[in-house]
Amino acid sequence: MGIFNKLRTDGMTHDGQGEERRGMIDRITYNGEENDLVWKFPYDNISTGAQLIVNGSQEAIFFKGGAALDVFGPGQHTLSANNIPLLQKLVNLPFGGRTPFVAEVWYVDKKPHTGILYGTPAPVPLFDPYYNVTVPVRCNGSFGIRIVDSSVFINQMVGTRHLVSTENIEDFFFDLVVDRLSEILSRYVVEAQVSIGQLNARRSGVRDFMFDMLNKEVGKYGVELEQFNIVTIDFDKNSPEGKIIIEAQATDAAAAAERRRMQQLGYTYQQERQFDVMEKAAGNEGSAGTMMGAGMGLGMGLGVGNMMGAQMGQIGGVMNAQGMVPPPPPTMQAIYYVLVNNLQQGPYTISQLQQMVQQGILLPTTLVWKQGLPQWQAASTCPELVGLFGVTPPPPPPVVP
Repeated sequence: MGIFNKLRTDGMTHDGQGEERRGMIDRITYNGEENDLVWKFPYDNISTGAQLIVNGSQEAIFFKGGAALDVFGPGQHTLSANNIPLLQKLVNLPFGGRTPFVAEVWYVDKKPHTGILYGTPAPVPLFDPYYNVTVPVRCNGSFGIRIVDSSVFINQMVGTRHLVSTENIEDFFFDLVVDRLSEILSRYVVEAQVSIGQLNARRSGVRDFMFDMLNKEVGKYGVELEQFNIVTIDFDKNSPEGKIIIEAQATDAAAAAERRRMQQLGYTYQQERQFDVMEKAAGNEGSAGTMMGAGMGLGMGLGVGNMMGAQMGQIGGVMNAQGMVPPPPPTMQAIYYVLVNNLQQGPYTISQLQQMVQQGILLPTTLVWKQGLPQWQAASTCPELVGLFGVTPPPPPPVVP
């Protein structure tokens, strides 16, 4: 009896029915901090008939022999052999009367616990499948957790890992998140087929992907992510690999801007080159050049489409009247873009492509595209380019003596 009196000094150590009951716990209530995820009731000498008080967001777990047993939800519970069946089997509690038994009682708070910060202590290397380089990447943000299965949580975090304080539990899930960041980010860039340089602009998609993947991990501990935020996710722009990505992005952006410019103006690259030819002709001396200049000015002012056709007809009439033979119209040349080392280059004319073949840059398997093609395709599959790669001549005829 002395040991119980020494441990408990609040005067509430018995049920008032006699000295033989002194030391048994008759009332179990939560007395932890407001933000504690788990809290252990400090005594284990419990009696049947005791009152167990569980608050609204909590569950109380009976824990014995390294295993979570019975779970009680919010409310006031009178402990008896009838409402603690698993504990009944373990300690063989008799029915009737007030019987002492030994068990730990853990309170688990099931409210969301948010504001846990995470971040990569050092840049993690990630392979960029778009530009074929490995780049150092940093990622940071915050997340929250909520206990959804108290029994699993107590068994895993208390029974096997002996983590009790909220700080230790936060550290555990921080380490788990950071440990999986590199693998999950690598999987995202591969499955989404995006460059690492695009991750920061795609934070919402990356966040959702990481949220789903990490939820599977924390679920093993009876926990789910309440929220997962990414504040920044970026690569080291000063590293040699980072500079490669920056330069490649600048090239891609310039090509995309040129395509948008052509679309807004409403004409193709071939037409733009023809306008250059006509501008040069307009600068030539003589009546034809004068009329060409007039045509260019009027055409640009009132619309290139129909007006240019009318002006060209007038120019032809003037030239015929003066006995001049008009030059043939410029030939429409096919313009191709080429994919070299995963970078888009061009536009090139067929004569330029022929030089690239001679230099060993353009191969039959090199991907090319021009206006009218539904997608990029091998150069050897384009009828206009097949002849660039040459045809193996037949053997020479035998020499006749």
